[in-house]
This record gives sequence, structure tokens and C-alpha cells, in this order.
Amino acid sequence: MSIPALTPAPATSQLPEIVATDCFNVYAREQFNARKLVFGRRDYYKISLLTGSSRYNYATRGVLIDRPALVFSNPLIPYSWEPVSAEQGGYLCMFTEEFLIVNDRAASLQESPLFRLGSDPVYLVDETQYADLSYFFRKMLQEMNSGYVYQQEVIRNYLNLLIHEALKLQPQASYYQHPNAATRIAALFQGLLERQFPIDSPTHGLKLRTPGDFARQLSVHVNHLNRAVRDLTGKTTSVHIAERIIREARALLQHTDWSTAEIAYSLGFEYPTYFNNFFKKQTGTTPSAHRALVGRHPVVV
Repeated sequence: MSIPALTPAPATSQLPEIVATDCFNVYAREQFNARKLVFGRRDYYKISLLTGSSRYNYATRGVLIDRPALVFSNPLIPYSWEPVSAEQGGYLCMFTEEFLIVNDRAASLQESPLFRLGSDPVYLVDETQYADLSYFFRKMLQEMNSGYVYQQEVIRNYLNLLIHEALKLQPQASYYQHPNAATRIAALFQGLLERQFPIDSPTHGLKLRTPGDFARQLSVHVNHLNRAVRDLTGKTTSVHIAERIIREARALLQHTDWSTAEIAYSLGFEYPTYFNNFFKKQTGTTPSAHRALVGRHPVVV
């Protein structure tokens, strides 16, 4: 497993998205001292062990963290972290579900009590608990540089032990609701919708395709979501979803050599005929006719 080194943070007010190019990475958080981080790639789960004071905004809720805490971030639930105190410490690890779950031997992380929708993502810890938890992060950091042939398996074991230790804890944080909740819900919907794109693999498949999917992800009633989105944008939730899927479909038809069936699947359609009917309803033409009209112009990287 090749694990990239962390590039030093530039001297700007906001750190660029932290991206692990492999299935796992772990960092000491001092490298992000006094910088604001916003949720990034859609496929990475994150576990943070925090020291210092900070605000953690998670979906429609927020929490002020004023003591050491263990924080769990689901890639499909928007969050942001903002430091309050100048000194920040601890650790951060990020990983894909595929890294942690091998041969389907465990339930999906989306169902985990630590990561699932509606869970409490922040666990406040005392000094003894912090010392115990930080041990696993230090061992993962150490193992990253070991060159051991079974490095990946060892790191996975430490990560699983960290998660099991967390399952013994009780969430104690006090959450607050964001002001202007309707505006925030609409903005979160738009962020969740947009961050599913661009589609970079015909086997990707959209996870969120209906207003109900987004409402469940944001832990709000679908009528509440629809009303908030319509009031803010003048369009319904369904219209926003359809427009974004069509925009992506046109790009894939023009800039890839994927078959119509592959494009249909990547956009969450079970059958190509469903995609053909949807595309024609939205544009007045079929996917094949659109591709013939615009031609194929692969993106040069």
C-alpha cells in the first residue's frame, strides 16, 4: 500500500481539501493548526481525536468542543470544523469503507452507530481515555513508515481496535440547532447534490437520487426539505436533481466512450431504458441522438 506524504499547508486562511490518494491515511493535527476545514471527498470516512477548542457543524446541528473529543465523520453527511483556540492538537485518520471492510465480513459503515445518519458524532473524553485512544493513532503513524509487508493488515487492526474502544464510550456533547435552519438545509442539499459529481467511473453509481434520499441523509422530513429548497431557489428538489443528472449525462455522452448502459448505471438508473426515457423527457431527444449530434470529445488530462 502506497501512502502519500502530507503536503505542508499554505499560508492562507483556509486549507485546501485534504485528500488521501490511497485507501487510508493518518496525520498529526498540529499540521492543520488554526485553519478551517470543510468536508471533502465523498468516499472517505474520518476519525478525529481533537484537543483545543473548536466548533463542529454536522448536517443541521453544531457543537462547541471545549475538551478532548473523538469525532466521527461520514462522507455523505456534510460537516465543517472551525478552530476557536489557537492551539489545536490530536490526530486525524481517513479511510474508505473498502479498506476497513474486507470480504463483506462486516456491516456497512453507513449502519454503524458511530457513522450512521442520526448518530451523535462527538464523544468527549477524559485524560485517560485520550491517552488510550491516541495510542492507536501513534501506532498507525508508526506503521505507515515501517515498510512491513503486512502493513495494511496491521493498520486495519489498529483502526478496528480504535473503533471498538469508541463503541464503549457514551456521547456527551450538547448540540445546538443552526440559526436560519431552512436556509442551511437548502444549502446542505445543494452541497450534497453537487459533491456526487463529476462521475469518474461507470461503476460508481449515484447514492442519492431522490428527494427522500437527501432528506434521510440530512435527517429532515422530505416536505421540510422541499419547502426549504423551493423557498430559497424557486425550484423544487426534484427539479434540481433532474437538472444536475442531465448536465452530467450530457458531459458523459460527449467526453467519454462509455456505452449508454454504463452511463445509465453510473447515474443510478437500474435499466438503460429508464435512463433513455428520463433523458428524452428532460431534453426532447435520446442519449444516442444527443451523442451523435455533439460528437465525442474526450477530456485531455
